[in-house]
Amino acid sequence: MTVCDDGRVVNAYYETRLAPDPNRAEVWRHVAAYLAPWVDPDGALLDLAAGYADVTRSSMASRKVAIDSNPTLPELVGDGIEAIVGDATDLSPFGDGEFSTVIASHFVEHLDHDAVDTLLEGIHRVLRSGGRLILIQPNFRLAPRRYFDDYTHRTIWTDTSLGDLLVARGFRLDRVEARFLPLTMKSRLSFGQRLVPLYLRLPYRPLAGQMLLVAERP
Repeated sequence: MTVCDDGRVVNAYYETRLAPDPNRAEVWRHVAAYLAPWVDPDGALLDLAAGYADVTRSSMASRKVAIDSNPTLPELVGDGIEAIVGDATDLSPFGDGEFSTVIASHFVEHLDHDAVDTLLEGIHRVLRSGGRLILIQPNFRLAPRRYFDDYTHRTIWTDTSLGDLLVARGFRLDRVEARFLPLTMKSRLSFGQRLVPLYLRLPYRPLAGQMLLVAERP
């Protein structure tokens, strides 16, 4: 997400918070493999506030769409992904039930509560019945001191509060992992790519600051 309080695109955001990292794609390849049971390989996938679209690039889907406000998105995502430069909270261009999977990684915490409500309403509409929403983002309960190190964070979410909101907005929770990944890709895990699958198999994940929620549209 690259929008600040007055709505301007912050081009420097990618240079500070999302600087190119050769390890990122490999780490997220392992994460995509972990998420595969909830991604329909025969359906369409929508990646919201996609950034580099690392998870989507490594996911199996018959069609992949990425949307982000970053004007360089088409160059970042590469071939095989439809790139849309625009507001990722505005899903009006998409049809009802168009997608089997919607992924949003590190997005909801950048929005105010009204925008989150609008986003979830749109996601509920564009997901087919039985489709899944996958959310990966910081868990304030695990990282209260570092949560606002990202200057574009606006709202506080925990695995409990976000899970409750999803249920209130008509979703059914499939999976909640309060401790999913370390808070930032700048952690030690980011340069130990081979450790990622082992880390994700741990019953208790030390240093975790991100959470995972998977919700189904009934």
